[in-house]
Amino acid sequence: MAEPPLKGIISYPVTPFRPDTGEVDLPTLSRLTSELVDAGSHGIAPLGSTGESAYLREAEWDAVCETTLDTVGGRVPTVVGVAHHSTEGTIRRARVAARHGATAIMVLPQVYWKLTETELARHFAAVADASDLPVMLYNNPGTSGVDLLPETVAALARTIPNLTMVKESSGDATRFRSIRELSDGALSVYNGSNPLALEAFRSGAEGWCTAAPCLVPRWCLDLQASAKRGEEERADAVLAELLPFLQFIVGHGLPRAIKAGLELQDRGVGQPRPPLLPLPQERKEELRGLLDRLDTHPLLSDPAKDVRTPAV
Repeated sequence: MAEPPLKGIISYPVTPFRPDTGEVDLPTLSRLTSELVDAGSHGIAPLGSTGESAYLREAEWDAVCETTLDTVGGRVPTVVGVAHHSTEGTIRRARVAARHGATAIMVLPQVYWKLTETELARHFAAVADASDLPVMLYNNPGTSGVDLLPETVAALARTIPNLTMVKESSGDATRFRSIRELSDGALSVYNGSNPLALEAFRSGAEGWCTAAPCLVPRWCLDLQASAKRGEEERADAVLAELLPFLQFIVGHGLPRAIKAGLELQDRGVGQPRPPLLPLPQERKEELRGLLDRLDTHPLLSDPAKDVRTPAV
């Protein structure tokens, strides 16, 4: 099995919008992306659900893709979410990502009509064939309405050579091992369910795809480092403190929760794009309390302690 192109903490930047016009704010996107890389993220994953990809015009999507990849500049690997309702649109985005230097592409079965297994297989095969990039299949039934079972994922991988990764976000922790076993280790598995981060690492997941580092990068990095080093007590302690925050951002919607947190940290990126609404004020105060607790917690409150580590 080839070495997976991504490992460790793979961070999702939100897509900033200008508060005056509502248009995409590319300079702020570049700043946020650089902050994620500088904070120690092992990879960057633009244009997923957190990046409000579904609400971008095609020209905006292209600009966000280009700006993010140019800002990263090859310092860490990148996986670009290329989901579109049509196969044609997904292929177009995959080629844009490849042209601008993406390490890999991520494909979510973003559907309106319920697709048959044959239709899904043809869609994934056509997108994978559009470039030479490794493909990460994204299973997020809560967003897409399609649940790709481990048996289905393994079968797809046997017929699509560059389908080598799966981001599993169903919330079923047993799937991390099942996918690897059913594919005879040919598929690298990544966790997309924030509360399952530690369980995923312990089950052999190569990485954790998450928006949490936009607000608390050191906590995410410490959790991954502790898990990889086999520091069980440390990892359990970090997760115990981090879990209420992770549950909050998932429960209230990642774009609105992360953008509210960035505003609280004086790093504003504008509001979510309609139909999404900003986080209500009372919830924002709850988020402030969670962030303040993590910021001052003795486990990681010493800024001189560098918790960054290579993703090994």
